[in-house]
Amino acid sequence: MNIAVVIPAYNEARTIREVVEQALQQCPQVIVVDDGSQDGTAQQLDGLPVTLLRNPVNLGKAASLWRGMQAALKLGVAGVMTLDGDGQHDPRDIPRLLAVAEKYPAHVVIGSRLHEKVNIPRRRYLANRFANFWIAWAAGYPIADSQSGFRYYPAELLRRVSLQHEPRHSFVFESEILIEGGRRGIRSVATPIAAIYRDNARPSHFRPVLDIVRITRMVAWKLFKRGMFPLGLYRSLSGKALIVE
Repeated sequence: MNIAVVIPAYNEARTIREVVEQALQQCPQVIVVDDGSQDGTAQQLDGLPVTLLRNPVNLGKAASLWRGMQAALKLGVAGVMTLDGDGQHDPRDIPRLLAVAEKYPAHVVIGSRLHEKVNIPRRRYLANRFANFWIAWAAGYPIADSQSGFRYYPAELLRRVSLQHEPRHSFVFESEILIEGGRRGIRSVATPIAAIYRDNARPSHFRPVLDIVRITRMVAWKLFKRGMFPLGLYRSLSGKALIVE
């Protein structure tokens, strides 16, 4: 399958080279978007055959993802794989997500970590479950893990949506695209991956309280505009999230 891997990176000098080297072993087309890093993240990629895009200042994850996705689409890919640059996602799982994508070509494939509850910080786990409820309601179907950034997006979806990606939407983007996909008949399917939290990892850029509030506010507005979408609530609660082992 012709895909590109997009990796947003902000101050990931400690981990980015290893992540990119492993991604290159799975896919020859890797796009790294350096989001105004100040720790030499870009320099860590010297000598690697990647496409490096650099934001002049820190614009947030949404802007970096969007820029990388647009660059990938110009390559004529069938889909885009996204993963984080902090080592939380194992690039060796890329074939696992691609295998699911081949079975479910009109779906977003999400590498789900929530099955490993004991390995996830409790505060983060509860925040993710809370977000799942709201996003599944607005999308109109059950979602196993709405917050994992390890995903495969079909190119068709990326060409059909246009989402806000300014800094305040940094962690809203990945939730909103699931909702907009659901409205267009493009659902998500999950496949289990390991929940990796390294001892030497930098603090997460995700702020469980503030970012979940922003996500919830976005979802609430979308529900309000659709008359609270009671059918979506029924479908999200009455069905079962699609998970492929």
